[in-house]
Amino acid sequence: MKVVVLGLSITSSWGNGHATNFRALQRALVARGHDVLFLERDKPWYASNRDLPNPPWGRTELYDSVDDLQDRFAGEISSADLVIVGSYVPDGVEVARWVTSATGGSVAFYDIDTPVTVAAAERGECEYLTPDVIPLFDTYLSFTGGPTLDRLEQQYGARRALAFHCLVDADAYRPRDVAITWDLGYLGTYSDDRQPTVERLLIEPARRRPDLRFVVAGPQYPDSIDWPDNVERIDHLPPSEHPAFYAAQRFTLNVTRADMIAAGWSPSVRLFEAAACGVPVISDRWEGIETFFDPRSEMVLADTADDVVAALDGIDDERRRAMGAAARARVLDRDTAEHRAATLEELVGERVA
Repeated sequence: MKVVVLGLSITSSWGNGHATNFRALQRALVARGHDVLFLERDKPWYASNRDLPNPPWGRTELYDSVDDLQDRFAGEISSADLVIVGSYVPDGVEVARWVTSATGGSVAFYDIDTPVTVAAAERGECEYLTPDVIPLFDTYLSFTGGPTLDRLEQQYGARRALAFHCLVDADAYRPRDVAITWDLGYLGTYSDDRQPTVERLLIEPARRRPDLRFVVAGPQYPDSIDWPDNVERIDHLPPSEHPAFYAAQRFTLNVTRADMIAAGWSPSVRLFEAAACGVPVISDRWEGIETFFDPRSEMVLADTADDVVAALDGIDDERRRAMGAAARARVLDRDTAEHRAATLEELVGERVA
């Protein structure tokens, strides 16, 4: 296939969870013999924080504006077998209208932020997707599964809404033989709606257990946060350092955004990354989470600080390692980049048929 992807960013993972998904997906597609072009809008906040300026898989090109995109890449779009437009692409509505009219192949919208997108669209505040654009796509690839898929088709007129969850590069994310540095860690950019959960499930346990070690990695946290002395802060961690970061934790914390909790069936990429590294996850609770990991043997669900402290104190190393191994086996069975690449091949094959 000839595949063109227009996404938020592949060159910079700073402040976004899109880059790791796009990198793994592009790598898998190229490994399966496809010609892949990634088009990224050149933005200053990514330009100054590019941890992978020249991805080694396929081709990556930057463009300055929609006019520049159309002038330079119209031929690539028109001849592609599959064009994917991602969520949060700048001027996304204009880009989507042009792409869906200019390509002769299959065209999909890849929403890595489905609950956020739908909530913003209902308020008339979504800058990259409007309800009238949704039916223009052949397929709506949704970060979220469950009832949201029916809603996209029935309420918004999506031709086909398909669960296309986040993914993991199984070659990059795997167990590492490193010393344990922290009892519990969290990796994620600051978000107002996630921070109360971080407070409840990490900062409060850290206050209760000053003898244990905690870590929070990610940018944009305000200076006003009162971090306990036993919580280490790392401002930004590039994806190349994620596996070793996970491996240095006894447990890692997963925190879900409010819109995604409300929608359910929205697994964070961090869930899959940590599991692929064999590190057990302590997660907040949302509908559908048990369809991704078994809370009895593959992860821990926590509602309160008491739940977190009980897990840290009550799960011994043998059980902890068994949980991590079981979660890793689950991810490798269905949530790798290769699985998602195969799904894209099926979409194009169905259109051709």
